[in-house]
Amino acid sequence: MVEKKNKNPFWRGFCWGLLVMLVFSSVVSPVIRRSALGDRMAAGVHAGTAKRAVNRWATRTKLGQLAAVIDRLYYQDISPEQIAEGLYGGLLRSLGDPYSAYYTPEQFQELSESTNGSYCGVGIVLNPAEDTSEVTVLHVYPDTPAAEAGIEEGDVIQSIDGVSVIQEKASQMSKRMRGEAGEAVKIGVLRQSKADASGETLEFTMECREIEVPTVEYQMLEGEVGFLQISEFTELTSEQFRQAVEALNAKQMKSLIVDLRNNPGGVLDGVCGVLDQVLPEGLIVYTEDKYGNRQEYHSSAEHSLGLPLAVLINGHSASASEIFAGAVKDYAYGTLIGTKTFGKGIVQQIVSLRDGSAVKVTTSRYFTPNGNNIHGIGVEPDVLLELEYLGDEKKGYDPMLDNQVKEALRILKQ
Repeated sequence: MVEKKNKNPFWRGFCWGLLVMLVFSSVVSPVIRRSALGDRMAAGVHAGTAKRAVNRWATRTKLGQLAAVIDRLYYQDISPEQIAEGLYGGLLRSLGDPYSAYYTPEQFQELSESTNGSYCGVGIVLNPAEDTSEVTVLHVYPDTPAAEAGIEEGDVIQSIDGVSVIQEKASQMSKRMRGEAGEAVKIGVLRQSKADASGETLEFTMECREIEVPTVEYQMLEGEVGFLQISEFTELTSEQFRQAVEALNAKQMKSLIVDLRNNPGGVLDGVCGVLDQVLPEGLIVYTEDKYGNRQEYHSSAEHSLGLPLAVLINGHSASASEIFAGAVKDYAYGTLIGTKTFGKGIVQQIVSLRDGSAVKVTTSRYFTPNGNNIHGIGVEPDVLLELEYLGDEKKGYDPMLDNQVKEALRILKQ
């Protein structure tokens, strides 16, 4: 056994143990107390199982012992910050809930951008290769700095601001392509179809600006049937949905297909905002926490789609997508086509902390208007139909070569 040399192993280990105990007493406990779940709930947590577990002397002592062992024996140096971040994350992982998590300030910023539906950057979606270190441009959002500069899908990212990004992770590249509005970013790419034999890269300089991530795409199909795809539900999806329906109505839309396949969910308010534009007045969904508190979400009488509706779902339609599908099914407002949904019938709440970090905690279950909780069960389609796509996806998606879309068209014509 190889042992790391340490001039004062006892005292250094003692200090590490003391640090861990201080972390738990001065940081983790206040995290619980400062949760934004309301004074009554916070008081319940303060006296509850988690608080008692953190305050147990045996727990603190053992953590101190583990920290001392790591400091004395682990083959690399590790910072107190790493230990502390690991403790925070471990506390959330102890719940055994894959949806509850701790976020560092940097991770929380990324999470906020994804749920807000906008960020300040250049408008590129990256695609890391599974078998190589290459990172290519998967998608360029229209009307963005990247699109205007000439970045194309399929370009291989070579450098950012003159610094090579070979072997760098896509997540790190994405961060470097973001900045304050007006901040310049220079991106070097290898355009495989146009680069010469020397492998010379093309360079594009652009300025960051606010990017609204599109979550809704639409087109008109035969028979004046609108086809609307929702990739996820963000805080901007409701407005994007409204604009899409307005544009389709301007083309004399007579019925609508909403594609929720592979939609992982998103923000509860986002899907409720969309359903408020689809359903008649009534209950959309309700949630219940462990205290029995119930919160209801309703659609108003002001808007409703008023058109025949078909909804496409599959096993990757989850969470907010299932709220949509479940409400449509309970109201018998449209026809669900495809395969059973994922089955995530629980709701998370994000609690921001004073140091810029955050925790996401599962706080309640949700129920469809008829009182069904689909967690671990999913939503069954009205028409069970496995997907068969008859085209070449490499050439782009054509809904008219999709058997589930064609079945929706057939039903809507009846």
